Amino acid sequence: MRRTAVLALALLCAGCSGAAGAAGAGDPVPTAPAAPAVPPVPGIEGEVVQLRTDVTVPGQVHVRVTDTGDLPFTVTAVAVDSPGFAPLPPTALTAAFAPGQTIALRTAHGAPDCAAQPSPVAARLTVVRPDGAMEELRVPLAGDDLDVVHRQACAVAGVLAVAGVGLEELRATGESVTGRLVLARAGEDDRAVTVVDARGSVVLDVAVTGLPLELAPGEDRVGAEVVFTPASCEPHVLAETKQPFVFPLSVAVGDTGPVAVPLPVDDAQQALLADLQDRVC
Repeated sequence: MRRTAVLALALLCAGCSGAAGAAGAGDPVPTAPAAPAVPPVPGIEGEVVQLRTDVTVPGQVHVRVTDTGDLPFTVTAVAVDSPGFAPLPPTALTAAFAPGQTIALRTAHGAPDCAAQPSPVAARLTVVRPDGAMEELRVPLAGDDLDVVHRQACAVAGVLAVAGVGLEELRATGESVTGRLVLARAGEDDRAVTVVDARGSVVLDVAVTGLPLELAPGEDRVGAEVVFTPASCEPHVLAETKQPFVFPLSVAVGDTGPVAVPLPVDDAQQALLADLQDRVC
């Protein structure tokens, strides 16, 4: 599950890193006063979950809706409503519910707002009743998956507000691909930033020379050689992996504990790494 969480963060980082209001690494996340709880809706219950199939799609989640009443209804639109995430337009769909039935509705959340708490979480549902009447409902959602996504994404944003992480000068060299892992100061915060560890993916190993790599106070930029080699050439592993280019870095700012930060790998770099697998395997 750790790799799954890191992949989700990789997809979210573009939306939250460096954003105004992002907490510094190790600092308490600034929060607005907690919003009042969402009142229950008779006959409808919901839960927000992030399934394994969701994490490869930026911001995707599922809302499990249950008809707890005595009458059927149809949901024609769903949206996640959370103060900790930017609002998105509702997802149009058609899901017919019978009493007692639960259906997972696919939708999405927006970019994390690190100045706000994620709770309370609700679903905005457009519901059509058996007589044709349409209602716009706000249904409270159980589950803590969005809380976890928010906490982890904002921890990454806090690190990246101090120093950016980059992969540069990537090139093919025989049975490996080499390049440079770079830390670059991002703002006025002069605390040390340290890459403590680097982990490979299911199909690619990664090794960084001379870890820990530290961007010391007063330094603007530091780098180290990074080498990628195949971790597996098993056909079923290569075919089934959903996250071949996710490489979690363990990064600490100052005296705070390390945070799992995904190493950014752009499309051209992914093509080089995919070619490595083709050449060696």
